[in-house]
Amino acid sequence: MKASHTRGAVSVRFDDPGLVSHAGLVAVMRLAEDAGLSDLAGELVRLGGSVGANAGAKISTIVAGMAAGADSISDLDLVRHGGMAGLFTGIRAPSTVGTFLRWFSMGHVAQLEKLSARLLARLAELTPLLAGADRLGLLDLDSKISQVYGRGKDGAAFGYTGVLGLNTLAATLTTAAGRPVIVATRLRGGNADTRRAVSSLARRALGTARAAGATGPLLARGDSGFYVGELITMLAREGAWFSITAPQHSAIREAIDAITEHAWQQHTYRDPVLDPHTGQLIHTAQIAETSHTAFTNPTVNPGQKTTARLLVRRTRITTRDEQGELFPAWRYHAVFTNLPPTTTRPATTEPDTTEPDTAGFDTATAWRLHDQRSGAIEHVFAELAAGPLAHFPSGLFAANAAWLSLAALTHNLLRATACLAGPAHARTRLTTLRRRLITIAARVTRTARHITLRLPQDWPWATDFTHLFTTIHAPPHPA
Repeated sequence: MKASHTRGAVSVRFDDPGLVSHAGLVAVMRLAEDAGLSDLAGELVRLGGSVGANAGAKISTIVAGMAAGADSISDLDLVRHGGMAGLFTGIRAPSTVGTFLRWFSMGHVAQLEKLSARLLARLAELTPLLAGADRLGLLDLDSKISQVYGRGKDGAAFGYTGVLGLNTLAATLTTAAGRPVIVATRLRGGNADTRRAVSSLARRALGTARAAGATGPLLARGDSGFYVGELITMLAREGAWFSITAPQHSAIREAIDAITEHAWQQHTYRDPVLDPHTGQLIHTAQIAETSHTAFTNPTVNPGQKTTARLLVRRTRITTRDEQGELFPAWRYHAVFTNLPPTTTRPATTEPDTTEPDTAGFDTATAWRLHDQRSGAIEHVFAELAAGPLAHFPSGLFAANAAWLSLAALTHNLLRATACLAGPAHARTRLTTLRRRLITIAARVTRTARHITLRLPQDWPWATDFTHLFTTIHAPPHPA
């Protein structure tokens, strides 16, 4: 491809009042309106004073900007150009929104979390966002350090990654038929311990998931940073299953050493997994399981003694020196879980079923469920980092916490929008959805009080955009 004109034969002018650059926001914000975003924000978010007035309009402006790709407060100005004022009302300037965010306290952030939970429940009613939630729901817990620059940001500190940053703790909910949605978030200081506040966040995530329609069993998954007696006993008490990576301390090593050699079974991965120690792909491994009682110290873990299954995977360490291999050496990985066992399937190979039998889980199925954890929540973190959480925009901790909560709300809104765009986009990445169906230039025309968006001819995803637009703008059903 090359230019069809000489350098002197082309010029630019920003003077067309009828153009918009993000025509897909019409469908996104109509869905937000149907779910009651502005009304809920006005009802639940009360900051007080003139700064906190019209919370619904200000929060809707932030969400619209984030949906279009804004990753800073100044970027929110992209919703105030051309014909946008003819498509939307109540748009607020970035300076107004920035003052609004800086007025937040952590108590006001809790109001945003409640707003996000209520909106998720309404989106689940309007769209197939959580299809299959009446069967098995996967609740993933993880944290991520986001690098920040400058020591003027409240809470910024050097954490375990060795970079100056803020720590995001999040919980996502995934069903067999859908992509992950965010059910809880919490911003922490960059040097926060991984275990800090995880139990309270998980309890809130369970409540949000239930309210959104996850009436089936819930399995909470996490890495070894969440091997915490308080968290595990809370999950069991709330009727949820847990699957948590167990750290390799002495009690776990003793339990692994007690597994007899004939108990190990060959396990073949349908999709190879990456060995974090060697960087190599693992195609086959051996798995076994035993029972283990954890958190037995009544002083350190009062009332948290738990007996459950200990799933163990071992892979051969194949590094040899000039003497060769004197005896087989193994690398072990253990998972502590209370998933109910079953013997209805052979444990020698990885099952091909897309939805496990919730009446029971053999060793291979239970292990596969845990292995899928990073593929779910890590993708959500990647999508947030490619969008509104490319960086935290304020120097105030509470303002950044509010930005995080609104980023999660926007993520769920875009996931619901993708569900209505058709099967080709229901499971796509949000960066792809934004590029194909939101960031589209259009000319706004009016005829006899009717607005028409004139979109580019031969747009490759015109059919999907039209389907999304007509689905969201269908006339309401008669009462």
